[in-house]
Amino acid sequence: MWNTRYMKAKKLPMPNEWQDLAKPIYHNHVGMSAPSRSGTTHLTVEAILQGEGWDQGWETLKAISGNFKTVTERSFGVPDGVNSGAFGLGIVIDFFGLSSKASGFPVDFHYPTVTALVPANVGIVKDAPNSEAAAAFVDFLLSEEGQALLLDKKIQRLPVNPAAYASTPEGFPNPFTGEKLGTVDFDLDLSKSRYNVVNSLFDVMITYRLDELREATEAIQEAEAKAEGSNNEKALSLIAEAKRLVSEVPVTASQASNPEFAAVFTKKRKKATDSVGARQAEIEQAWDKATLENYNKATELAEQASSIL
Repeated sequence: MWNTRYMKAKKLPMPNEWQDLAKPIYHNHVGMSAPSRSGTTHLTVEAILQGEGWDQGWETLKAISGNFKTVTERSFGVPDGVNSGAFGLGIVIDFFGLSSKASGFPVDFHYPTVTALVPANVGIVKDAPNSEAAAAFVDFLLSEEGQALLLDKKIQRLPVNPAAYASTPEGFPNPFTGEKLGTVDFDLDLSKSRYNVVNSLFDVMITYRLDELREATEAIQEAEAKAEGSNNEKALSLIAEAKRLVSEVPVTASQASNPEFAAVFTKKRKKATDSVGARQAEIEQAWDKATLENYNKATELAEQASSIL
């Protein structure tokens, strides 16, 4: 989602795909929450990893993250930041953007091509003390009236009853007709097998090293701008190596899903100071050391390329 007034004031183009958010023009204008702090953000990260593949997906995520203004402490912080103009663009689950727009904020929302359509769930807790009331609520939620209520401007969830879309305005997303929402055939088992590993990787490489990633990204962007139209092989080679270092991931896709390895990551951390198991801490420290070295070296190489262009 993006703030239309902000975009106009900063003369920023409207993005369409994930790769657009990696362009230099968006540097310091993008916000997102960490997947370890938001289940819906985790689904977005996982959709990119599944839709683009492990290595390319992380390369895309890091390239976008290098343009971050902030990683918010909670998922609601992203639409709040875009609504207020604290930053121009935010990576959000659809109902954040749709409800803000419907409520009158100067914002717009767009689905990238690589998108997963993941249904929300509702259930009754086993041995619930008010099971009859809970059942009545579920029945209401799935009724014609309840489904229509999901389209309230403050909610803007996509109903599961196709008939509910008869009253929606033209252009409103409809998963049953028209343009398909979601090109990723989301693999739930794959997502579950590496859930905490993905969260830890994102935090180590992006959340807790955002300053260094942002610095390396900016240096690379400046070098690429100077190199445009240049045939200086040395400079181009330095830039390519800098980009490789930034995109490097310390774990392969098969390792991330390995049950024995994934079992080490049992802690869902909310902040950097949260304690984790000794083995998890050891692995994350190794990741952090390698990541920091890569980002610092990438910055050095990009600045070296700029100096000879």
